[in-house]
Amino acid sequence: MKFRTGVTTLAMMAAMTMTAAFAQSGGASIYKTKCQMCHGATGMADSGAGKAMKVKPATDPDVKKLNEAEMIAATKNGMGKMQPFKDKLTDAQIKDAVEYFRTFVK
Repeated sequence: MKFRTGVTTLAMMAAMTMTAAFAQSGGASIYKTKCQMCHGATGMADSGAGKAMKVKPATDPDVKKLNEAEMIAATKNGMGKMQPFKDKLTDAQIKDAVEYFRTFVK
């Protein structure tokens, strides 16, 4: 009986850990594949493409003043030189990527 309880507890803990890891990595993964090339690894727009296109870093006052809904709209529809992602990512993926990007806004 104790062995079964231990195995069940261990399986539940592993499932919860994997679920938490997946939830945390969704936005980061999308950001890394779709956004990082221009916005940089830490949102500082310090990549070659970011510098060439004069992308504003996450710490820029114009970026910091944008709320989440405005950032989602900009990602969906494009902004400045940024292409729209509405046909490339789902609404949930866009929201996750924006939430991850917002961790850089300080």
